[in-house]
Amino acid sequence: MRKILRTTLWSAAGLIAAGVALVGYFLYSPQAAAPRLSGTLTLGHIEVGGLSRTYRIYIPKGLARSAPLVVALHGSGENGARMRIATGYGFDRLADKDGIAVVYPDGYEGYWNGCNIVGDYSANTLNIDDVGFLTRLVYKLAGENGIDTSRVFAMGVSRGGSMALRLAIEAPSRFRAVASVSDSVPTPANFKCRPKGPGTSSVMIMDGTDDPIVPFDGGEVSLFGLFIKRGAVLSAHASGQYFADLNHIAGRPRTSETPVSGDVQVERVLWHDDSKVEVELVAVHGGGHGLPQPYQRHPRLLGPSPEVPNGPAMIWDFFERQQD
Repeated sequence: MRKILRTTLWSAAGLIAAGVALVGYFLYSPQAAAPRLSGTLTLGHIEVGGLSRTYRIYIPKGLARSAPLVVALHGSGENGARMRIATGYGFDRLADKDGIAVVYPDGYEGYWNGCNIVGDYSANTLNIDDVGFLTRLVYKLAGENGIDTSRVFAMGVSRGGSMALRLAIEAPSRFRAVASVSDSVPTPANFKCRPKGPGTSSVMIMDGTDDPIVPFDGGEVSLFGLFIKRGAVLSAHASGQYFADLNHIAGRPRTSETPVSGDVQVERVLWHDDSKVEVELVAVHGGGHGLPQPYQRHPRLLGPSPEVPNGPAMIWDFFERQQD
């Protein structure tokens, strides 16, 4: 009897250890090494809508007056500090190189109130005014750091990407351009935002074709069909077309394809006419859920994590060309 009990216990322990190892295999991601940077990172607070909201801002050494600002928005359950790591400090590196300020705001209880109706997290159920928070934050930072308010940009990954798209829809006069990574526009039945009409926000959508959470070809947002319920979204291409239509960009988009490494290929679809607004879809064929970049690999649970293209650099190039 004791022998059977010991065997059973050892078998159970082995199964538990195997399960822990399997979970670790899919969830573990080595943290990117912090680069040597010239500037300072400061934690700040702002009162908006009766709430104390927090953010971290990186100011490179010798930042010029009237510099541009990039607002970097984190994914679900994370914060601004984690966003710096998740991007491999890519935007801080660009800040040092090109003289830009970067702010990493914190979502309400780790989440942003995007355009989707479906979602049981507090930012959504309480209808937190994140558009108000982020626009107020821009004005605050402009006053404190001399930011050029005509060169304010926002980018986000996953839930942060959803929030970036909401800014393009509801605050186009405040954000010159936005970039959304690993997210798409909700379907009409799952859409609660109120477009302000044609504005000045150019939009980049960067999605991986092998994303296990946000389906590249459209459909229900979930993980294994069980977790992270966010309702249905349009396909990546239809999301780009939504913004082209919203901004009255006429004509068919131009498409180009570039093999970048191994099984990874970048397809770029550009909607552009004589206006100052453009929409670009960057389809990362062979990419998963997350920002492609050479500095930080995301967990295997989120699908392939290619080192190319350099997502932060590609997004900043898109923002730079909107400054003319």
